[in-house]
Amino acid sequence: MVRTLGLTQLTMIGVGAIIGAGIFSLAAAVARDVAGPAVLISFLVAGAASLCAAFAYAEFAGMVPKAGSSYTYCAAVLGEVVGWIVGWDLLLEYTAIVAVVAIGMSGYLGFLLDAVGIHLPTWALGAPGTGTGHRIDLLAVAICLAVAWLLTRGTRTSARVETVLTIVKIAIVLVVIVVGFTKVDSGNLTPFAPFGLGGAFTGAATVFFAVFGYDALSTAAEESVEARDKLPKAMMLSLGISMVLYVLVCVVLTGIQHYSELNPNSGISSAFAGVGLNGLANVIAVGAVIGIVTVTFSFMMGASRLWYALSRDGLMPAWFGAIHPKRKVPHRATWIIGIVSAVLAGVLPINAVAELTNIGVLLAFMVVCASVLILRYRKPHLKRAFRCPGMPVVPVLGIIFSGWLMSFLQWETWVRLGAWLVAGLVIYGAYGYRRTRQVMPGGSVDLDTLDTLDDLDTLDDLADTEDPEPRTLGA
Repeated sequence: MVRTLGLTQLTMIGVGAIIGAGIFSLAAAVARDVAGPAVLISFLVAGAASLCAAFAYAEFAGMVPKAGSSYTYCAAVLGEVVGWIVGWDLLLEYTAIVAVVAIGMSGYLGFLLDAVGIHLPTWALGAPGTGTGHRIDLLAVAICLAVAWLLTRGTRTSARVETVLTIVKIAIVLVVIVVGFTKVDSGNLTPFAPFGLGGAFTGAATVFFAVFGYDALSTAAEESVEARDKLPKAMMLSLGISMVLYVLVCVVLTGIQHYSELNPNSGISSAFAGVGLNGLANVIAVGAVIGIVTVTFSFMMGASRLWYALSRDGLMPAWFGAIHPKRKVPHRATWIIGIVSAVLAGVLPINAVAELTNIGVLLAFMVVCASVLILRYRKPHLKRAFRCPGMPVVPVLGIIFSGWLMSFLQWETWVRLGAWLVAGLVIYGAYGYRRTRQVMPGGSVDLDTLDTLDDLDTLDDLADTEDPEPRTLGA
């Protein structure tokens, strides 16, 4: 793959992954059904848990800047089996996230189409069970396939589109905040926690997927310039910018319309229309569509790069991770993820897919936090471009926070995760275990050699030398 992504583009990919359905759709749904105005607390709790994990991710990104994200990190520290479990888990979760945000975007697209007099047939308005006569969410399906097409155009082209769209999205969110504060009615914020603090914590478990876009960002390590230095900075910047915007929008959303009247499909637009700002409501809907496109872009990119890493290491067939000879992207993995996410988005309701996403990511966060803690004491000599602060407290808090949020999820979600992991172990035993030893007999990452290299480009130079024998990275 080709190195084209600098700090600005990486930060925009991170913000693009974080700011999306969580702020435009899910916040309204959680406020109405679970937390009320205390949805603000939901986002703060989720953000605190996410920050602990972000520090751990940043340390790994500055030390092992390779495609694969937490799969690569966990395999390097805890072994191949744990790495595979995390990678297999995240492959599903990233794909599910694309479906979630596409569903969220379809609500705003429907809002815009209705505003201009275009009405889709009832059967195309949502997944079965989301409304009378609903059979498929046609707009969500189209969104997933369109983003897959964009990603197969090449990293440089798609990243430029992502940067422009993210800037437009941030501008519209700022307009929402500035104008919205002039319409806030403090009476709408009372009672602040109508469902109790338990409702706010349940909401945190639901909105968690909206605050961890840096995880997908770390999968772009092999397409980043000076990845060791730039990736940790981009992770911290993207999370910080996003959390400030989330908090302010939550106050505006629940302040201009009573939580019980919020529209879970087009929350912010409907709220602004409810106070007579119909023109701005349409602009916000456009911003929501643009914003959610950037989320689907970031996570579909993350899923395809993860699949590429799994295939390169022999844990999955190499056919899936093949790089397009001209555009230098894993095109087959991208199209498969696009099609699968389109199916999920078309036939499943948003809450079911969101919970499935969250439990998998929280599990990965727990393992990554444990890995960075173990590695700090097992190999303290390794070169680290970024060091997780507050050791060992911060990683331990990340583990506790993640496990605590997982406890609020429905038991059906745990069953689905368990079934997926069992299937992954079967695949590993039948294929990956033997095949990975033929492709990379020593493992995918040799941590002891990474601290002697100043930049990931050195690794690429080594990889280009004549060496027909399989070897470990950095050897």
